Amino acid sequence: MPAAIFARLALTEARRGGLVWLALAAVALALALGAFLSQLALTESRTLQAAVVAALLRVCAVFVLAAQVVASVRREIDDKRLELLLALPLSRATQYLGRFAGFASLGAALAAAFALPALLWAEPAAVLCWGISLACELALVAAAALFFAMTLASLVPALAATAALYLLARSMSAMQAIAAGPLAEPSLPHELARHAVDAVALLLPALDRVTRTDWLLYGAPEARGYAMSLAGLLVYAALLAAAGVFDFERRAA
Repeated sequence: MPAAIFARLALTEARRGGLVWLALAAVALALALGAFLSQLALTESRTLQAAVVAALLRVCAVFVLAAQVVASVRREIDDKRLELLLALPLSRATQYLGRFAGFASLGAALAAAFALPALLWAEPAAVLCWGISLACELALVAAAALFFAMTLASLVPALAATAALYLLARSMSAMQAIAAGPLAEPSLPHELARHAVDAVALLLPALDRVTRTDWLLYGAPEARGYAMSLAGLLVYAALLAAAGVFDFERRAA
C-alpha cells in the first residue's frame, strides 16, 4: 500500500535520527530516579517510586514524540522534499495518513518501551492497561503535532501549540474543580467564567481520565470506563487527522 511507504519512511527517519538513544536515555533516567527514591527512608517509598517514575515516563514519551513529529515534518517542508512528494501520483490523503500511521506506530513502540520499567513496581495487568492507554495518548499527540506542523509556519509555534493543547487537556479537570469549588464567589461573572471553562472542556480530549498513575498503584481500571476513555482519545485523534487531511489537500491544490 502507498500509505505504508510513508509510514515506513517516518519510522526509518526516527531510527536514523537517534530517537532510539533518546528514548533509552529517558528510560535510564527514570530508572535512576526510581533507584534514588528507593534509598529514601519512607514507608511508602515503593508507591512514591511508581508514581514519580510513571509521571516522568509519560511526560518524556509525549515530549519525545511531539518533537520528532514536528521536526520531521518541518524538515521536509524546509528542504522542499514535500514539494517533490506532492508531485507523485498519490492522493494527498494517502500521503498525510501514511505519515500519521508511521508516527502513531512510533508512539506505540515508545509506549511499549516506556511501560516496561513500570513492571518493577506494578502488576502486569495494570502495566498493560497503562501502556495501551499511553499508546492511544501518543497517537493523539502524533495527530496534533502533525496537524500543527503542517499548518503553522515554523517549528517553535507548532511545538508550542502541541504542548499547549496537551497541557490544557491534562489540566482542564482541575480548572473545572476550582471553578466549581466551595470557595468560588457566587456572582454572575464567576458563573459565566465557569460555563466558559465547561465549554472549553467539551472541545478537548479527556486526558485526565487516561494513563493514570493510580492504575499502577491500586490495580487495573474498570473495563467499561477504560474502554470508553480510550475510544474518546482515538475519536479525537481521528478528527484531528481528518482536519489535517482537509487542510493539506486545500493548501496543496
